[in-house]
Amino acid sequence: MSIAPEDVAAPADDAVLFRSSPVRTFLVMAAVIMVAYLAVAPLVKVLIHSADDPWWLTGVQAVVIGAVVAGAFAFSARSSLRTWVRVSTAGLELAAQGSDPVWLAWADIEHIVVRREGARTVLEVTPVNLDRVHPVDHAGPGGPAMAETSSGTAFTADLTQLWPGPRALRKELALRMRRR
Repeated sequence: MSIAPEDVAAPADDAVLFRSSPVRTFLVMAAVIMVAYLAVAPLVKVLIHSADDPWWLTGVQAVVIGAVVAGAFAFSARSSLRTWVRVSTAGLELAAQGSDPVWLAWADIEHIVVRREGARTVLEVTPVNLDRVHPVDHAGPGGPAMAETSSGTAFTADLTQLWPGPRALRKELALRMRRR
């Protein structure tokens, strides 16, 4: 299990924390599934010539199906692996999907990209040199996953469940990268 951001001292006083939120994911997914179910239910009734059920029964079905599907996804084994990113004037800290956190000073970062990959939002952080990556703790499973990208070897993190959200993180990163 990765280290919680509360257990790691922030490298600067102006640090902004972004963390995964399975509860937020559950609420958003449940709402989307319920709306989709309620939108499609009348069409299905017409296509299969279904008996007229009371309107509230469709609502109950939407709530149950939305809660079960969203719950299964939001609290699945993969989703329970916490991701967090902390951005400050000192640099960027990253712990992705249950990894140990690493810290990179802004001078140690060559390239940062927040991009869409299908339904997911992915963060790629390419260090100038892997020797300049500072692990916060050596006792756990190791640093975040790495992948070969067009700009070199990069740390990757799934930001789909991140709160306040990938857009806010992108904005904060753009602000910090301009200042370096």
